[in-house]
Amino acid sequence: MAEESKTGNPLLDARPPATDYLTYLTVVEYNLTEDNLPVLHEVLQDTELTTNIGWDLIHLLLPLLPASEECLEDIAAKGNPRECILKVTEPLRLLDFDEDERDSDEEQDTQAEAGPGTDSIAVGESSSSPAQTPSTPPPHSVLKFQALLALLSTLHGRIKTKYPSRFLSTSLQAVLSAYSKARHHNDELTHAVVKFVNTLSGTKRPHLPPRTSTADILRTDGTRSEPDPEAHSEPPEVEEDTLVNRLLQAFITHILEDYMLSLSSESDVPGLAWASRLMEKYEPHRVVPSKSTYAERFAQEEGLKSRSAIVGQLVAMAQDLGITSRELSELILDPEKEKQGTPGREDEPPASAADIPLSKTGALFLYTARLVKRELYPSASSSEESALTIFPSHAQILKNFIGTAGLQTVGLEPEALLDAVLALGLIALQHNEIGEPRDDEHFCQYLQTMSLISANTASPSLRYQAHYLTSTVLRSHPSDIVRLTFIRDTLEHCPYENLKASAVGWLKGETLEANMPQHSHDHDHTDPSSSSTKEPAPEPPSESESIFSTPVALSTLSPFLFPDLTATFHSSVEISESWMAFRSELGFFLATLNFYYLLLTAKMLHANLDIEGLHRGSNMVEGYLRPLKEAIGRFRASLEEGGELALAEGEDGVRGSRGDLALLEDVVGRVEEGIRGLGL
Repeated sequence: MAEESKTGNPLLDARPPATDYLTYLTVVEYNLTEDNLPVLHEVLQDTELTTNIGWDLIHLLLPLLPASEECLEDIAAKGNPRECILKVTEPLRLLDFDEDERDSDEEQDTQAEAGPGTDSIAVGESSSSPAQTPSTPPPHSVLKFQALLALLSTLHGRIKTKYPSRFLSTSLQAVLSAYSKARHHNDELTHAVVKFVNTLSGTKRPHLPPRTSTADILRTDGTRSEPDPEAHSEPPEVEEDTLVNRLLQAFITHILEDYMLSLSSESDVPGLAWASRLMEKYEPHRVVPSKSTYAERFAQEEGLKSRSAIVGQLVAMAQDLGITSRELSELILDPEKEKQGTPGREDEPPASAADIPLSKTGALFLYTARLVKRELYPSASSSEESALTIFPSHAQILKNFIGTAGLQTVGLEPEALLDAVLALGLIALQHNEIGEPRDDEHFCQYLQTMSLISANTASPSLRYQAHYLTSTVLRSHPSDIVRLTFIRDTLEHCPYENLKASAVGWLKGETLEANMPQHSHDHDHTDPSSSSTKEPAPEPPSESESIFSTPVALSTLSPFLFPDLTATFHSSVEISESWMAFRSELGFFLATLNFYYLLLTAKMLHANLDIEGLHRGSNMVEGYLRPLKEAIGRFRASLEEGGELALAEGEDGVRGSRGDLALLEDVVGRVEEGIRGLGL
């Protein structure tokens, strides 16, 4: 009776030998529907038929996922593995993840035209995977990617050939090509990659748990795989095992690179926030008590837990595949630029393992992950990893990865990359691995790049860590002349006001430390607690004392700390132009004026630094304070209702601008009071 109920179904009636294979393929193509999939599944149990036509059904079955997964499983287990691999890599290379986004936009437009609906609230959203409801399968392109990787896992296990690396090279390039195009759902895609590599490498590491409750695509355990119909009787070449392992090693580093660079930095979480978590451990006194720490966030927030688990799985897999930390460090320190392949062009299968390079950026992420794990979780430390030195190692890494397109791009790199580079620097500092720069220029180049990161990156946490590294490494140099030179160069030539404000901070620290009673040259950060009665230091300073304990440093820097502002804020200059200059330099003005107020009021500094002589020789009142005061009055008047600046700034802008003017005016007033206190 069951057989009679199926009569009349063309998928059954036209089976060979009733038709030839080519004709039967045409019959399947014209009659394949979701309702007919159970019938096709039955047909595909015929190993001979599936061997001959299975590879040509793959492109027909992919649009019917997830309903077609059983049929695809049949083809992976019984079809000709060589032909099937070629037919799997084709749709992988053509996979369009943006198609789902376009379809979603069209659907939303349709719903908007139809009026309010009953859309479900999305949950489980992460930085790299848009939200889904638990019962909703991932987008169709993601289903395709998962299914195609599952097919490849089975197919590669079936191939028996002298040169398995040739097939694997083609497959891995196709997978990487598809993966690198994804802009969303990177977590789901990476889960599929992890499972794929685990299967190919034969590792027993457990798979990551799924992010949603959707069924696992292509559960290949239920179908017995047939042997390779074209199997070679000769075993693979000895070199093949090494080649296959090297292909997987390189593949993992490229996947890690793409995944890390795909991570968004919302809520100031760049990458895995390695640098921030290290700072929390190294400098716990800097943690804001009322604010959640990064360690707490990665332990509690699902999106951050997910990205951490995925990277952990990739790092563990790299360990299983035998990627050594020594190889990683040599690669990221190598000044030679990484060779870039031609987009859309497949490389020829490698002749030897030496022809297969790891991803240089992926190696950086992998190496950093290993060192950070050792720092954050000492019980997981390995004797293989050792901290880099600032000079020359970290300086070389900075040169290799940051500002490679020119100084104007420093700090604009992906934030996950900046986070990794800064984390390595923080580890070096924590272990007091400063090293020795080649020369003063090498030292200043490092500081210049690091300070530009602190000026240009959008992430507040990365700005702080870059500033911390710059300040600490600067103070590590034993020569006060070199330190003064860098501060002067920053004040004189740097176009970024926040960096010039930082330079004032460096100068303040050097000045206080050098003039503390019984000060030493170990560069400890100490605040003054009493006035000094030391006699004025001779000029030039002797070899045993710091230049910052004499008038030389301040007199050298004075023209750049307190430039003549008469022309900048002259009444003949358009007010909008003067206002723009004022806004860009406000932070620098506040930093220098506060520093000057300290010099005026800290009596312990007066004799050593000849503060009276500094004031008389600097044209401070006429060239700096007076133009500032006049500009404040002019701006305040223009911020009144109907004024040019009021119209340009808007209501909220006017409120903030008035507050800035009041702040600067207060500091100017205190400086003037300090000047009067000196009787000048």
